[in-house]
Amino acid sequence: MTICGIDEAGRGPVIGPLVICGVLINEGEETQLLKLGVKDSKLLTPKQREKIAVELMKKYKYNLIEILPAEIDSAVKGENGSNLNWLEAQKAVEIIDVLKPRQVIMDCPSPNINAYTAYIVERLSDKKTKLQCAHHADSDFPVVGAASIIAKITRDARIEELKKKIGVNFGSGYIADPTTAEFLKKYWNKHPEIFRHSWAPYQEIVKEFGQGKLDTW
Repeated sequence: MTICGIDEAGRGPVIGPLVICGVLINEGEETQLLKLGVKDSKLLTPKQREKIAVELMKKYKYNLIEILPAEIDSAVKGENGSNLNWLEAQKAVEIIDVLKPRQVIMDCPSPNINAYTAYIVERLSDKKTKLQCAHHADSDFPVVGAASIIAKITRDARIEELKKKIGVNFGSGYIADPTTAEFLKKYWNKHPEIFRHSWAPYQEIVKEFGQGKLDTW
């Protein structure tokens, strides 16, 4: 039986994409993942993540979806009845339809696991697919941890690409990072495409420095 683990990276930052990854394994291969050092990506150093990700991408089939800030903003605005949780769920469905696993285990971003599960099941092409949504799945299930690692190194790579493109080190992209916070103040209107305009920190800066006009939101 094939098992797919799904997780995301970059849900909270004000800069850059949200990356969702699915990793496909055969039942019984969880032990091999553990031998590679797989665990929740947050518990690994950047070097450890990079090393493990290389091995994972060599040995296992996976699928990645990157959600850019504009699409995130559209979901947060509630366009077409969406929100960020439903957007993630829709992308998870796309990953599942590509990888075609018999079983799926995924980290659940919603406090209502049953509703989130039902939303995905309703949209799956193959209704026989067994789906398990759980909180902290990246810690509890190695296959989900594997997905978290690939998602994380992919998002980190995109952030580095953005820094090179605009020629400024803006830090991690999270507003709690002082470098990111300072960058937002200085460059909010110079590189609007990299920011999530729906995030409160961005809106606050626009109100302060843009005479209260949220033209991009």
